Amino acid sequence: MTLTKVFVMVTIAAVLLTLLVKFVFKKDKNLVVSFAQNFAGAFFLFSGWVKAVDPLGTAYKMENYFAEFEYVFSETWISFIAPIFPFFSSFSTAFSVTMIVFEIVLGLMLILGNRPKLTAWLFMGLVAFFTVLTGFTYLTGYVPNDANFFEFGKWGAYDANNMKVTDCGCFGDFLKLEPFTSFKKDLFLLIPAFIFVFGHNKMHQLFTNNIRFGAAAATLAGITLYCFTNFYWDIPKNDFRPFKVDADVAKIKAIEEEAAGNVKVIAYDLVNKSTGEVVNLPYDQFLKKYKDYPKAEWEYSQIKSEPTIEETKISHFAVEDLEGNDVTEELLNYEGYSVMVVCYKLKGDSEGKTVVKKENIIEMDTIFDEDGVQTVVQKIVGTNDVEVREETYDWDKSYQVPFTKVVNPFMEAAEKAGLKVYAVAGAAGAAKVEDFRHATQTAYPFYEADDILLKTIVRSNPGIVLWKDGKIIQKWHHKKLPAFNEVQTQYIK
Repeated sequence: MTLTKVFVMVTIAAVLLTLLVKFVFKKDKNLVVSFAQNFAGAFFLFSGWVKAVDPLGTAYKMENYFAEFEYVFSETWISFIAPIFPFFSSFSTAFSVTMIVFEIVLGLMLILGNRPKLTAWLFMGLVAFFTVLTGFTYLTGYVPNDANFFEFGKWGAYDANNMKVTDCGCFGDFLKLEPFTSFKKDLFLLIPAFIFVFGHNKMHQLFTNNIRFGAAAATLAGITLYCFTNFYWDIPKNDFRPFKVDADVAKIKAIEEEAAGNVKVIAYDLVNKSTGEVVNLPYDQFLKKYKDYPKAEWEYSQIKSEPTIEETKISHFAVEDLEGNDVTEELLNYEGYSVMVVCYKLKGDSEGKTVVKKENIIEMDTIFDEDGVQTVVQKIVGTNDVEVREETYDWDKSYQVPFTKVVNPFMEAAEKAGLKVYAVAGAAGAAKVEDFRHATQTAYPFYEADDILLKTIVRSNPGIVLWKDGKIIQKWHHKKLPAFNEVQTQYIK
């Protein structure tokens, strides 16, 4: 799916709706305004729905934005507003659901013509907000990593690698858009926004006020409930992410890595640090002329050929044990069934304190036996008081209970049935993991991985994934995890 196809589909829907307004309902006042209502309304209904199937995905994207805003504003004269963004981030899921519901209800209000003036200004406000957001995302591509967004004098040539947020999340995981494409899309939507603001008196209105209000209220309640079923009680039924059920992760990862390895450098962009002059040299010419562009004066950036297969998050699948040893291949190449518990964040509070511990003072001594053989031995000759920094953890009971009551019994049954069982936590550290294992009486091993990767695999914390030979067989939210004998009967052949 591409943005062009989305626009074509929405346009067709808008044309059909406009014909209904004119010839069936006979409520049109201006065909252009009616078409704009139906187009913008259908567009918002579609973009809202593909996010409603996975509200956590939008929430995670909001966390990325809040983190970037915190960094950007912390380096300016208005740095006092920076601390508000971590606070917002803690409510990212609530913001996500609110925005999704608002977008869908607003789309319906446009199509029905509910309260035209209010709807017009709400649409203008939302599109303007999205335009600023996607414009900011795109413009960060001009900001080097060692500069702040507001240091305009340090801006350089556009480089997609400079962007901390590389996808606006406008269509969730259903459709990934380049930031500039998203920005152009929002600029385009400003056209109907201005049409509504200045021509709201020409907007069509279907049915009665009570019906329009009732439809909007019912949609608000229904979509809110639908959003919660896709993250709070269960995982999304429509999975647009690469780690979906039936994905052969081991095979896909190998293919993507091979394609990435075949990428070649085809040219270089050289940027003069003083003047900003940009020179593009094909690879062969660069090898002959690079000495004419000393690194003290020029910045180099490679231009590479496109891989034959587009990289997905599967390429980033990497897991380590608590000692830092890579176990990715061991897990993906395991022959047979395995169960992975995904916990991108071990929820609880920690407190550091300094404690005094006794440390033995050891001296080395040499002794000789009857045959004159020399042996070096250690002797404890005393003790010292040593200050040690320790972390104590207070685990969230609402997070701890699913492990002790649901997940661990399931994993024990799976292990008895001969399955490989393990958990992967989001870069928590060995001390934290071991404390959590002790608190939950967990016997199976824990590994570590990037928390963003784990969020992509399953939208539940904890979530459970059934594998076979590197392929995902099924995934469950911990609140919807069936008894192991049911899983064994249905999925383990």
